[in-house]
Amino acid sequence: MANEIKKIDAYRSLKPDVDTYGYENNPTWPEGAGTPPTESQINTEVARLQAEYDGNKYRRDRKPLYPDVGDQLDDLYKQGAFSADMAAKLKKVKDDNPKP
Repeated sequence: MANEIKKIDAYRSLKPDVDTYGYENNPTWPEGAGTPPTESQINTEVARLQAEYDGNKYRRDRKPLYPDVGDQLDDLYKQGAFSADMAAKLKKVKDDNPKP
């Protein structure tokens, strides 16, 4: 299911230092926070954010399929793919905290 980018996402992207609030597609611009973005700026930013989100679908699809980072690092250590310095650090951790 695609994520629909909301106007409030565009507000927060365009003006990250302003604490916007309200409903997702009807955000409220706080008093004293300067000039709010124009409707055109908001629509352009919504389209940009949506394209970015859609373009990163492969990342979201891959993430749950990768092995745990700890398992990946352990395999690198066992295969000798780390520098000698990093391998020594990892060995010390393993030696200081052996499996029961």
